[in-house]
Amino acid sequence: MKTDRDIEKSIDDRPSPEVCKSTLAPVQDALYVLNGKWKLTILVAMLEGNNRFGDIQRALNKIAPKVLSHELKELELHGFITRTVFDSTPVVIKYELTDYSASLGPVIAALRDWGVQHRERIVLQMNKSVTTYL
Repeated sequence: MKTDRDIEKSIDDRPSPEVCKSTLAPVQDALYVLNGKWKLTILVAMLEGNNRFGDIQRALNKIAPKVLSHELKELELHGFITRTVFDSTPVVIKYELTDYSASLGPVIAALRDWGVQHRERIVLQMNKSVTTYL
């Protein structure tokens, strides 16, 4: 785990303003497409095999149906999922990940790894605070 000193050292090794400017637009584009707290979690839920609306909603637990519907439409618009309607009684709708969605694998893995590291850091800080208080 990085210490505060490591973080300070990495701040001193920052890229030039030109590199930062050339990075800003692609990062903004990525955040525009993946904005909100649900899109990546929906994709992860689908990776776990959930491919029907109700299955995805149950996997995410606290997402409102209206929000899920909106997020699924946006994911379809950006080419991460496909929506297939089966003409049956009752009508069955399945959502599937596209090949393009696999391009988010490294992004999801990096976010997971960073999230684990961040949680450990916060827990460590909280434990230090409690110990100092006692």
